[in-house]
Amino acid sequence: MRLVIARCSVDYTGRLNAHLPLATRLLVHKGDGSLLVHSDGGSYKPLNWMSPPCTLAVEEPDAETAAEGVVEVWRVTHVKTGDALLVRIHEVIHDASHDLGVDPGLIKDGVEADLQRLLAEQVDVIGDDLALVRREFPTAIGPVDLMLRTTLTLEHEAQPRHVAVEVKRRAGIDAVEQLTRYLELLNRDPHLKPVRGVLAAQAFAPQAKTLAGDRGIDTVVLDYDAMKGVDNGIPTLF
Repeated sequence: MRLVIARCSVDYTGRLNAHLPLATRLLVHKGDGSLLVHSDGGSYKPLNWMSPPCTLAVEEPDAETAAEGVVEVWRVTHVKTGDALLVRIHEVIHDASHDLGVDPGLIKDGVEADLQRLLAEQVDVIGDDLALVRREFPTAIGPVDLMLRTTLTLEHEAQPRHVAVEVKRRAGIDAVEQLTRYLELLNRDPHLKPVRGVLAAQAFAPQAKTLAGDRGIDTVVLDYDAMKGVDNGIPTLF
């Protein structure tokens, strides 16, 4: 990545035309070929940019632009559209290049995989007297996130011995439909039935709770920070 702080003007031509008058700006030329033009304001958003695939050519200024104080011209052209970004540099204040290497990408905290793992370790969040059978319990249409089993001795065969849990960050109607399909298949297995369904999520759409209740599916709100053992800073009486 090349970082250049320069006094420059910028013109964009193509599907639209835009002009940035002479000022001191940060030019970011990334390894993927893109060029971003930043000012000292506007947060993360560049004033103008050219996305890849594009090419950058450095040109000598002609006599007229050189007379105006231009020392270098950058012409960035989009390969597919032909749109062009023309940067006329009057003074280079700073110029540095850095090899950032391969970025591993953003790792999100609190994604469904994290919730599923924590819930598998803390099945008491779903209810008492439950034990984990396995994560990613297979069905013919895909795995249900958790399969639990009661540790109690049941008097009646009609009492649910197994609990199928689907885990979401935010549960909508589609999550209820997904768990309903799993339950239909699981309850055909004589070794499992009857199977109770639980939809566990950090947040629920109101329609999802209503539909789940209508289908006989329980809903459980997950507190991710509490499951991680993080104090949320809110004082309690005990």
